[in-house]
Amino acid sequence: MSLPRIAIAIGDPAGIGPELALKTALDARVRAIAAPLLVGDPLVIAAHAAGAGLESRLAEVAILPRAHFAPGEFMLGSVNAQNGRASLDYAAAAIAAARAGEVQGVVAAPMNQTAIAAAGIAFDGYPGFLAKQCGVPEADVFLMLCFDTTRIVHVTLHVPVRAALDLLTQARITRAILAADAALKRLGIARPCIAVGGLNPHAGEGGLFGREDDSVTAPAIAAARAAGATVDGPFGTDTMFHKQGYDAFTVMLHDQGHIAAKMVAAHRTAGLAIGTEVLFSSVAHGSGHDIAGRGQADPTAMIAAVHRLCGQT
Repeated sequence: MSLPRIAIAIGDPAGIGPELALKTALDARVRAIAAPLLVGDPLVIAAHAAGAGLESRLAEVAILPRAHFAPGEFMLGSVNAQNGRASLDYAAAAIAAARAGEVQGVVAAPMNQTAIAAAGIAFDGYPGFLAKQCGVPEADVFLMLCFDTTRIVHVTLHVPVRAALDLLTQARITRAILAADAALKRLGIARPCIAVGGLNPHAGEGGLFGREDDSVTAPAIAAARAAGATVDGPFGTDTMFHKQGYDAFTVMLHDQGHIAAKMVAAHRTAGLAIGTEVLFSSVAHGSGHDIAGRGQADPTAMIAAVHRLCGQT
């Protein structure tokens, strides 16, 4: 039986992404369940292999080459437009391979928002980027943060809170719940059970702290339930994550989910973009330019991301 092929886009070339990708591709636990394929510039990969003392194992790694740098042109730790363009090209090539059926899933190493902005590219995170690459409305792609056995789906993400309030419509909340239900089934959970957190403190406390959860969130949950999802709520997000028996939790705002994940599992959290035909995961930590090339990057979250795409925990 052949192992699923997982593309690993190496992220910002001057950060820790390529080192994370290399360490993940060489990890015995990963190679037992998947056939990793690095997507990136071979010159960059070789430079990071040298920094991590992995030159002798480069021949073990399959690479889908994307050339962006001439010999001597690449510099570790630099933040510039060329690096920003390269990081998104690697991700785009990996997504294209998945859409063509050449790989079964994609894991993307950390990009750098400043480098991408320097390239003049509008970018608000991998979920929106994935939507564009797949021709899906950005509103239909959501982020699921995953660590250990916990999964947290965000209805809104990298937008100001004032803007998020306008985005939190009944239709969008229902789409997020149904996207979570579909993704969990693709990951091997036959009958997922989903909990939904409210927008307001204590999910509004019966109207004492706002009516939005009664007038918007609750009807969205009812609509998702009518569409076939097993879903409960709204619950106050300050207590929801302690509830047992749920395969995923849905939250309204970025910080409602990210604070919980980064407090509990800062280096074990991976993000899964859900809502397209591509299984696409990314790590939740930064690009680590300050330690690039030193062999210090911890691949724990990326290894976990590969396991998750392969239906493992």
